[in-house]
Amino acid sequence: QVHLKESGGGLVQVGGSLRLSCTTYGLSLDDYAIAWFRQAPGEEREGVSCISAGEGSRYYDESVKGRFTISKDNAKKTVYLQMNNLKSEDPAVYYCSAERRHLGCTVVAGVDDYWGQGTQVTVSS
Repeated sequence: QVHLKESGGGLVQVGGSLRLSCTTYGLSLDDYAIAWFRQAPGEEREGVSCISAGEGSRYYDESVKGRFTISKDNAKKTVYLQMNNLKSEDPAVYYCSAERRHLGCTVVAGVDDYWGQGTQVTVSS
């Protein structure tokens, strides 16, 4: 059974850092691309970053490029999102999703994707 669980959220000040983890179960990161999404209160869910299966090509939304880094450990079946220089527009519930695809990745949600329950990121000044 495929299952995803996010962790690592919390409260940080503007300019601070957090590392989110997406631990996966029942799948291989050689077969699934992983994406991070976020949803702020009153806002639609938006794509943040993704990493492909296999060698792991990466994509970043322009709003986080240069500040966030996505990576993975295939042996641990875990994907990470290192978030640096957090800004006032970054607070949200962050979700990871898995899509069975071998080539590339996307931050457009698909109906066949698996999802975690999310982890809260709060930024204070």
